[in-house]
Amino acid sequence: MSAVLMSNQSFSLSHLPSCSSWRNFTAAGVAVGIHALVVALLLAQWPSSKPEAPQVRTLTTQLISLPAPAPPALPEMIAPPPEPASVADVPPIKPVEPIIDATPEPQIQQQKLEQAALARKRVEEQQQRELQKAQQREQQRLAEQRRLERQRREAQQAETQQRLAQEQARQAHEAAAVAARQAEAAAAASRQYLPIAKEAPDYPDRALDKNIEGDCTVSYRVNSQGRVESPEVVGDCHPLFVRPSLAAAKTFRYQPRLENGKAVAVDGVKNTFHYRIE
Repeated sequence: MSAVLMSNQSFSLSHLPSCSSWRNFTAAGVAVGIHALVVALLLAQWPSSKPEAPQVRTLTTQLISLPAPAPPALPEMIAPPPEPASVADVPPIKPVEPIIDATPEPQIQQQKLEQAALARKRVEEQQQRELQKAQQREQQRLAEQRRLERQRREAQQAETQQRLAQEQARQAHEAAAVAARQAEAAAAASRQYLPIAKEAPDYPDRALDKNIEGDCTVSYRVNSQGRVESPEVVGDCHPLFVRPSLAAAKTFRYQPRLENGKAVAVDGVKNTFHYRIE
């Protein structure tokens, strides 16, 4: 009986879970709960509306060709001075073969000659045009220079003529003023020694017989008493008229000239006698 009980007791203990199994079950339950919580949180925060379509951005590119970088300059290597070579080490000099140019085809040569002639003709025409332009500019410059010179001469001539006209007008004005002063002085002088008595000379008989006529001018001095002194003939006078002219002049009487209230003598008084047969 005791044996049977012991066997049943061992059987029942073998079918009960162990402590490690209970720990595994607990860990699995905790993991399942955590995952369920995370899924619930994700479902709560999941957007209900449909997300907008993403905007497509276009990127434009341009291909730029950069020049190839210049290779860095190699440092100059200073070559050591060559060692003097002996005569035996110098290689023999090979004769230089003459370079023979290939003869161009006649057609190509003719085209080249025609192109050279055309280019030379164009250059000559260009030079001729430039020469003509230079000549035209020189002619225009000379014409302008002549025009300016002619204008300058005309201006000088006009100015000279104007100065001459002004000078002539001034001289004429001065001459008129001098003549007026002389006439005024002569009038004043004549008023100061007006003749009181004048007798005509006798006509010479010989001149009458020969029908001789003429003029005779006598110059004399009128003294402070109004008498004539030192008469003499001036100018051309016929010899037959000299004596009667001098005799007549001596008979003249004048009113003396007065200066500062005093009578003075007057020199150079002239009188012309006219001898005419009527």
